[in-house]
Amino acid sequence: MLSRVAVLSDVHGVLPALEAVLAEPDVRAAERIVLTGDIAAGPQPVEVLELLAGMGDRVFWVRGNADRELVEHRRGQPCDDAISAWAAEQLGPGHLDLLDGLPRSVRLSLRGLGDVLFCHGTPRDDEEVVLVDSRLERWQEVFGDLDPDVRTVVCGHTHMPFARLAHGRMVINPGSVGMPYGRPGAHWALLGPGVELRTTEYDIDAAVARVTRDCGYPDAAEWADHYLRARSTDAEALAVFGPRDGR
Repeated sequence: MLSRVAVLSDVHGVLPALEAVLAEPDVRAAERIVLTGDIAAGPQPVEVLELLAGMGDRVFWVRGNADRELVEHRRGQPCDDAISAWAAEQLGPGHLDLLDGLPRSVRLSLRGLGDVLFCHGTPRDDEEVVLVDSRLERWQEVFGDLDPDVRTVVCGHTHMPFARLAHGRMVINPGSVGMPYGRPGAHWALLGPGVELRTTEYDIDAAVARVTRDCGYPDAAEWADHYLRARSTDAEALAVFGPRDGR
């Protein structure tokens, strides 16, 4: 049974944000780091993958929908997201094999939280949306086939942090490291024995300049300014995601 786990979700290929979180003392001290998907689809995909891969077995990886779509795009399927299509073309065969082989979920035993299932969207679908104010009936539907021994579920996908109970299970979203909605900073979570939602502040002006300088994506400056500064509010994100939550 593990005592402390750091959870990083939705890095989206933003190297300065990832570096800032990995430098946190509590992340460095955690027994394991779990990545809950959407790791590489963004302006610095190769650099992010190679940094994380270099950390070895200390890191547990979960595949997100954007990771899956990078591989699918390279196999000839269209991709509607321009920066994801660009990012897919930057990846070498080893990067694609890494992403293609990632599991849809990881299950760990964690002190204070019991059996914890880490996924991207929901345990059954990497694109499914659940939110902090999803109805209890919705949670019952989403968790209907889940092993009753799983007492905690950690998901990503919506880029907004929350922690809540749903039918006796703790549900946690750490928010997004690289593409936060609502407020800037790199968002992550520290688990065991409780739940701590954390925000790492870093020099966003310098990060925007670095991404703009180092990334070959034509609209890198505009992309970095929008997403690293969290210009999409949580209210706007909830309005977009709400219909996908069955509202």
